[in-house]
Amino acid sequence: MTETQVPLEKRDMMRRRAVLAGGAAIAATGIAAAAVTTASAGEDTAASSTGAKNGTGNGATATGAGEECYRLTSQTTEGPYYIDADKIRKDITEGKEGIPMTLRLKAIDSDTCKPLRGAAVDIWHCDALGLYSGYESASTGGGGGGTPPTDAPTDAPTDTPTGTPPTGGPGGGGGGHEEPTDDKRYLRGTWLTDKNGFVEFKTVFPGWYRGRAVHIHTKVHVGGRMTDAGYEGGHTCHTGQFFFEEAAVLDSAKIAPYSTSTTERTTLTEDTIYDQSGVQGGLLKLSYRKNDMARGVVGSLTMGVDPDETHDGTDL
Repeated sequence: MTETQVPLEKRDMMRRRAVLAGGAAIAATGIAAAAVTTASAGEDTAASSTGAKNGTGNGATATGAGEECYRLTSQTTEGPYYIDADKIRKDITEGKEGIPMTLRLKAIDSDTCKPLRGAAVDIWHCDALGLYSGYESASTGGGGGGTPPTDAPTDAPTDTPTGTPPTGGPGGGGGGHEEPTDDKRYLRGTWLTDKNGFVEFKTVFPGWYRGRAVHIHTKVHVGGRMTDAGYEGGHTCHTGQFFFEEAAVLDSAKIAPYSTSTTERTTLTEDTIYDQSGVQGGLLKLSYRKNDMARGVVGSLTMGVDPDETHDGTDL
């Protein structure tokens, strides 16, 4: 059956299979042969001998110069701790302690599979002990992460509430945006994609806090421009979150300062935001040296977004 004989609705569905965990298209440099590469569970691809012939090795449908198309990446809630794109930088660590992490992303149009050039990509996440910059007091007191400081008061009231925090807690679903409580901005940044749709950030492996699995937030903005004050104009076409395989999180928990956390951890399968769809749901492909994760981790993903839509994540 030729392409013209395929029903229109089926051809449209085929064209919208958009998003790969960027491992095949993004080389994880600096990671030795003895590295661990986490599985991209739930990857949904179209079987194709063409992909195998091109050396993709994952059965995806190859389009153009080795590009591979999957589905539209899942939209998620913005969470309460977003701060507008005012830190234009690729290195967002600000000296924060933790496992070094390189996050390599690619943004493509989910309809055409073509790279999105000049799109502004935001990322933000908590530190190794579960604290968000700009909201340190809120993310500590609201069921967020962090090990209490050693000089914490010992005369705390005995009737302090206990139990599971509400789903609108740090980075969670609902709850609405909250205004920053401090002027810190570590582990937040925005950078533009290059002509091939790629963008890379230097950060640290995120920690965890009660009620949520380990994750990184993201937004993709198009149609605006870069100014001295940040990225202005245009609209947000994608709001999502990136997630981490359980095995990698357990490996990180063996390393300081993650190993000092006393915060109860939520697993990937327990998370209320992750939709369990693997790559489509934002599951990162992670590579790191076996038994030496402290040296660094590379995380990669290709995001399929619709530049004509608006998704700011505040209505989810």
